[in-house]
Amino acid sequence: MTIREQMELRESEYLSPYAARSRDSAGREREEEECDIRPVFQRDRDRILHCKSFRRMKQKTQVFLLPKGDHYRTRLTHTLEVSQNARTIAKALRLNEDLVEAIALGHDLGHTPFGHAGEYALNRVCPLGFRHNEQSVRVVECLERQGEGLNLTWEVRDGIWNHKFCCTPHTLEGQIVRLSDKIAYINHDIDDAIRGNILSEEDIPPEYRRVLGSSTRIRLDTMIHDVITHSMDQPQISMSSEVMEAMLGLRRFMYENVYKNPAAKGEEDKAVKMIENLYGYYMKHPGAMPRQFLIKMENGESGKEQTVCDYIAGMTDTYAIKKFEEYFIPESWKI
Repeated sequence: MTIREQMELRESEYLSPYAARSRDSAGREREEEECDIRPVFQRDRDRILHCKSFRRMKQKTQVFLLPKGDHYRTRLTHTLEVSQNARTIAKALRLNEDLVEAIALGHDLGHTPFGHAGEYALNRVCPLGFRHNEQSVRVVECLERQGEGLNLTWEVRDGIWNHKFCCTPHTLEGQIVRLSDKIAYINHDIDDAIRGNILSEEDIPPEYRRVLGSSTRIRLDTMIHDVITHSMDQPQISMSSEVMEAMLGLRRFMYENVYKNPAAKGEEDKAVKMIENLYGYYMKHPGAMPRQFLIKMENGESGKEQTVCDYIAGMTDTYAIKKFEEYFIPESWKI
């Protein structure tokens, strides 16, 4: 019996009846020889962790564009916080931690430079539309590894696709990530807003502080405990109505006071125009994109609009600025 088979046997003995088991996975789009050490979801986690798209998230905006301080969240640190919250919940509920971690680490791989401002820009100019959850699946299916994709299991791809609040993942592990994403960004965005003097703790409405707590640490603890308590031995992941209503109210408060605050988001219009101009440039000059993207167009794997979106969405904030300057900002005359 291989190490992998021993680990799969332990899963069957230990995990909740509602957990996704590695050996029962719906499988991959392309069949592969099994690893003798790692179950399939652990293998998926490792592939995501080592891919280029994952590393590029360290220079992609979470909320504050190109923040000067070292302690503001980026898309990468957001992802790591989602993963930690999700693993804590999964461990307590005896669900599959490997699957939870793989989904969490991959859920934002398709996010654009400049966060939701970049997503808004591509969705506005591309006739196909643009949604970061769908792009994240596209990254792992057909963009990573020079177009081969990571060939992840169905359960991981389902969790990545359905991590938005309006969607419902088919596994409880995916449902954990869906909630953990909201828990993470609401709390760390408050922390960053306080750090940036956009908010103070006292600005948060008392009705939400009464239910959730009066600090980021306490609010995280309250929400995670509530998910665990109300999901224990249940066929779905949920919160109590009181905590859910308070969390959604806090989310609305953040939209009005931070996500739309001119002091925090005043540069977003410039970022939107930058992405729109880059899209227009590559539509007129597709040859300026790397060869691996042109091959997909030549082979008919994707049209020009999709290919341009693929290229721009993969850029970091700094690389997008660099390309914009290269195409649109004149250089000094050199002899």
